[in-house]
Amino acid sequence: MSQSEAHAAVHPAPAGKSRWSRWKRPLTLLFFLALIVLLTMFASRIEWAEVLQTLADFKVRTLIIASSLTLLSFLVYASFDLIGRTYIRQDLTWKQILPVGVISYAFNLNLSAWVGGIAMRYRLYSRLGVSKSNIAKILGLSLATNWFGYMTIAGVVFASGLVRMPPGWKISSGALQGIGVLLLLVSVGYLVACQFSRRREWSIRGVEINLPSLRMAVLQLLLGALNWSLMAAVIFTLLPSKLDYPLVLGVLLISAIAGVITHIPAGLGVLEAVFVALLQHEASRGSLVAGLLAYRAIYFLLPLLITVLMYLVVEAKAKALRIEKKPKSDQRD
Repeated sequence: MSQSEAHAAVHPAPAGKSRWSRWKRPLTLLFFLALIVLLTMFASRIEWAEVLQTLADFKVRTLIIASSLTLLSFLVYASFDLIGRTYIRQDLTWKQILPVGVISYAFNLNLSAWVGGIAMRYRLYSRLGVSKSNIAKILGLSLATNWFGYMTIAGVVFASGLVRMPPGWKISSGALQGIGVLLLLVSVGYLVACQFSRRREWSIRGVEINLPSLRMAVLQLLLGALNWSLMAAVIFTLLPSKLDYPLVLGVLLISAIAGVITHIPAGLGVLEAVFVALLQHEASRGSLVAGLLAYRAIYFLLPLLITVLMYLVVEAKAKALRIEKKPKSDQRD
């Protein structure tokens, strides 16, 4: 009997957990089948001739602006790891950090957080000589920057009442405003904790978590909110001009939560469904889908192709970029 088998024999799985294990796979399969049906129904109601015509009518200037905003967004996201450098107090240069952040973000968007946000970061930072504990801290700080930034910008947009939910939705416009207020309170609570909390360190599964300073926390919220705003700006550039930017931003923020709940890589189909459902009374479905397809090509697929080449270059130059090892007494892991 192996060690794992012996452990299982001594500590049998709870009955509730085993029942969940039996039902988990069929329920997951049922969920995806239902999603396929919904997306098929969604696709059948789209005027695809209008979609193709709208794509053909895009001006080169519009595509250049959207691409420039995409580049800026990727650089902002990669700068999350620059905050992490200060956080772990390790000698990393921006030339080492920015490529890792850009590559991880592109893989994260297209292939899920496990592949891009976690596995890719561990691979590249370990090749650069960063310890596992410090990689975990960089990853944690990046995630906190992204989602606290989300809560800040979403709180402002939702609480302002700029996004009106269609009649019949389970979440009313008033409820969305309440959610916005709650998100703002969480963001403010984070800043208050960073300023006044007496306890600054926690240990989670052997990884030491340090509460950042107020200055660093404010920078996190600003950068995170800026990145979400730039993502919306890319979509706004590609959608019909009669749509207002705050409305596009609000719908993007709602679709992000739907994407997290469904766990579909790149939120494929989810983003489009939410935008069409919330904006079809403002613009035609065909023009919305065309803009979102262009957004996927510019913000998701093109960066992925570029960062695959970047990844190969970083791997080839990893030894040259590797940080010098310091004596153990000088390391702060």
